[in-house]
Order: sequence, then structure tokens, then C-alpha cells
Amino acid sequence: MLSQTVRNHCIASIAVILMVSGCSGQPSRTTASAVPQAVPAPMPVPAHRGARRTLAQSAAITATRQVGVPYQYGGSTTRGFDCSGLISYAYATAGKAMPRTTSGLWRELKPVDANNLQVGDVLFFSIEGKMSHVGLYLGDRRFVHAPSSGKTVTVGSLDSGFYRRALIRGGRPR
Repeated sequence: MLSQTVRNHCIASIAVILMVSGCSGQPSRTTASAVPQAVPAPMPVPAHRGARRTLAQSAAITATRQVGVPYQYGGSTTRGFDCSGLISYAYATAGKAMPRTTSGLWRELKPVDANNLQVGDVLFFSIEGKMSHVGLYLGDRRFVHAPSSGKTVTVGSLDSGFYRRALIRGGRPR
């Protein structure tokens, strides 16, 4: 487990997010100075030894283990993911079927205010004026996502100006 965590930290630290036009795979209009840098991924785990992981924690761990997998429009396997495919895969692996599209996730998940996020919540982002991107919250204001064509699954921070402005709300499985 430690070696996987170290691997995830290294991959996330090296990756640079050149960012996001959302799941559409269209070129980003973000300037280089506004592009947030990737941050190391915390592994969401129970607070004390012997505690069982929740479904949401298991999904977050699964998503974090995909750091470095290439973005693929329509992808929902370890060969490639788009943003909603990563969420769907992570939750399915943890044992819960989830909608496959960003709009399906938006409709099905219970809305969560950005101040009340928990590990495993789905984050909804507005890119170029429309809700078109999702990520999975890891805690500590970090999230894992599949940004766009030519990129890989990576970890971002809600403290970066881009994501802070783009965040609409969270969503939690019912």
C-alpha cells in the first residue's frame, strides 16, 4: 500500500494540468499563467485503525489509483477515462452504479454546498459558462479528475483560482 501511495504522490506531483475545457476534449482557452499545478494526492482512509472504509472512501481510493491513466473521450476503463467515466468507474468498483454522464450525475446526486464536502463527493465545474466537468473530492480541498484530451487523470486543488471560480457545487450519492 505504501508503494502505491508513493507512486500516486510522484505521478501527481510531476503532472501539470494544462487544463480543462471539460469533458468535451476541445482545446482549452486558459492562459498558461492561470493553469493550476497538480498536487500530491492524499489517500482517503478511515480515521483510525480497524475502521471500515465507506463506499465513498473506497471510490476515492479507486479514482486516485487511476492517476496517470490517459484521458479518453467516452472512456470508462483503465485504458482511458473522461471525467464522468472516472466517477462511474470508481463508484462501480466500490459497489455502486452511478450515471455515466455529467448531466446524469447532476440530476441523481444530492446537492452539497462547497463548504460541506466529504471524501467521495462529486464536484461539478462550470467550464466556459456551462456545467461540463466533474471530479471526485479527496479531502483537504483536493480532487481527482480526468481533465481533457492529451492529459491524464490527475489531482487538482480547489485552492487554485481556476477551480475555485469554476466550482458550482458538490453532489453526494443518495
